[in-house]
Amino acid sequence: MAQFYRVIVFFSVFASPLNLISQDLGDTLSHTNKIDTILLIDAVTVDAYQVRGGLRTIPGSIAVLVGEGLNQSDGLSFGTTINTLPGVTMQSGTYATSRIVIRGMGSRTPYNTNRIKAYLNDIPITSSDGISSPEELDLYSLGRIEVVKGPASALYGSGLGGSLNLHTPTSQSTEGNVLMQYGAFQTKYANANGNLQSNNTSIWGGLSHIQSNGYRENNNYSRTSILSTAKWQRQKWDVSTTLQLLDLKAGIPSSLGETMYNESPQLAAPNWKAIDGFKKYQKGLLGVTITGRLAEHLANRLTLFGSLVDSYERRPFNNLDDYSGGLGFRNKLNYHTSKTDWVVGTELTTDSYHWELDIDETLLNRNRENRNQVNVFGMAHHRLKHNLTISFALAANHISYKLTDLYLADGDKSGKREFPTIVSPRVGFNYAPNNLLAIYASAGHGFSLPSPEETLLPEGNVNPSIKPEQGVQVEIGTRLTSRNNLFDFDFTLYWIELNDLILTKRLAEDIFTGVNAGKSRHQGIEFLSTGRLLSYSNFPGKLKATISYYQSLNRFVDFTDDGITHDGNHLPGIPSRSVQLQINWEPAGYIAIDIHLQHMGKQYLNDENTLESAGYNLGNMRLRMPLSLRKSTKLTVYAGLNNFTNSHYAAMVIPNAIGFGGNEPRYYYPGLPRHWYAGVQLGF
Repeated sequence: MAQFYRVIVFFSVFASPLNLISQDLGDTLSHTNKIDTILLIDAVTVDAYQVRGGLRTIPGSIAVLVGEGLNQSDGLSFGTTINTLPGVTMQSGTYATSRIVIRGMGSRTPYNTNRIKAYLNDIPITSSDGISSPEELDLYSLGRIEVVKGPASALYGSGLGGSLNLHTPTSQSTEGNVLMQYGAFQTKYANANGNLQSNNTSIWGGLSHIQSNGYRENNNYSRTSILSTAKWQRQKWDVSTTLQLLDLKAGIPSSLGETMYNESPQLAAPNWKAIDGFKKYQKGLLGVTITGRLAEHLANRLTLFGSLVDSYERRPFNNLDDYSGGLGFRNKLNYHTSKTDWVVGTELTTDSYHWELDIDETLLNRNRENRNQVNVFGMAHHRLKHNLTISFALAANHISYKLTDLYLADGDKSGKREFPTIVSPRVGFNYAPNNLLAIYASAGHGFSLPSPEETLLPEGNVNPSIKPEQGVQVEIGTRLTSRNNLFDFDFTLYWIELNDLILTKRLAEDIFTGVNAGKSRHQGIEFLSTGRLLSYSNFPGKLKATISYYQSLNRFVDFTDDGITHDGNHLPGIPSRSVQLQINWEPAGYIAIDIHLQHMGKQYLNDENTLESAGYNLGNMRLRMPLSLRKSTKLTVYAGLNNFTNSHYAAMVIPNAIGFGGNEPRYYYPGLPRHWYAGVQLGF
């Protein structure tokens, strides 16, 4: 806490016209049909700061994707889409193996994302073990993505890297969309979604299926998902529901050593190929939200939710059979006037995670872990003048674990761990002297809890000494809009100090543990600009461009591991920079061209910084032919080419990989070579 107040002092002398922010490629309220989705800050409304408001007035960093910005490529890669946001990096080794890093946090998790908090329509979708898998959701079934970057536990609890808020589409009319697509590696994709509107009732649903043989050996993938929402509105209250059902099976080609990565990237790791390794799971999520307007200025929003996951993974060293179930609620009481917003809320989740290990049908271990998490938060937004907003937030989080050993052949390793209550403050302001300029700044505290694997000692006992990671972030930035509203510029500067850094250590092929390993510092610059370059009804038509850029420096400040000091070294698994350029050109009414160029800087592979993965350049392009069959029916035929430069690159790296049995350490997941796709979409 003392560090938080030191940052406030630092903040007061660090005033320069630098900033961050957001991205939006369209009007939030008309995602489904609107094609001309230009960034208009005044039109963007967001929810990620617990109160609904215009983007220009938000006292902190937030990145937004809506409209056509969600579907700039083949619609299959969540990473391609979210990487267009500065400060956010998603590495995807396969459709089922990904890791999101926000402002350098989360890079040390080997095979998944566990340093962010993810929500779908205000329902937590981060699992009981702290893992978030937003790539399970179909991009064509989303209407908006909001990303809060950096420590912000005063807003969403555990999630040092930030929060990812996903929203299904909204529409005021009855409509439907059907899409069918085929591409390289025998990849088949189909999506059907639609909205039924009747008086005060709205029902939306989406069904999607993806099937692919994959580029690599043992890389087959199949996913079927249903996502549905419904809303009933009345004068004093409304009820909404969200239902997600998912069935997934994916082969695991795993990572490769340097020799195979360079010479035979299409092959699977031999040990995973030998046993045809895979993972499969079924998942269900249900949430019900009741919003009551209690008085003229007072409203309450209560969300009840539950989830079930049943999973199985065949691995070379053992098989993992696990399932989990959870229940919880999230309640927000909001008092709103023209001058202020007060929010008081509570989020409580309780879940049970069961897992067992076997090899050759011989049981090795069986455990159950129960988790209880309570987050109590409050926030105040004060509009002191029409152009100045000040925000204060405070949250208290309490988490407890209980491990029950259900396999006593090797002794009873049951145990409990109750973490002390963590208090996270946040303060921010936004000053918008006119419609063309907004300046904001914020400082806040955040934390992340260790995952179940990180809470256990190598022997399987609960680690009594491991602590949560904690950090403080300060940021300052500006949002600029040209006088004709054709250009928007966003610029951010941030500084993050982390303590009690959790190091995930791999001791054997199937044994991970966590240790607190010191401090790190994360500094960066983020820039985003979107604009309309041409706007003609005839040739040369309409031309839009969006460019995003970030440069970051992520270093160990105080870090010693196994007696080796790494102070001053770069954290591995984080690209040093990213540049993304998106061009959308409609030279005539019946044709459109989309181009996405991207550059990722080099990244180190180990804490010693003796190995690095080279930076790379990628290019994707797509040709669309939108045709109006009738006034309310549109047919779009399209084809695309991804990685048209045929670059050889690592789509995902495993930091600090270890070689077992005299084999090379397997650092690399090779990216896809040049590949094509084509499809047809019907909207009515």
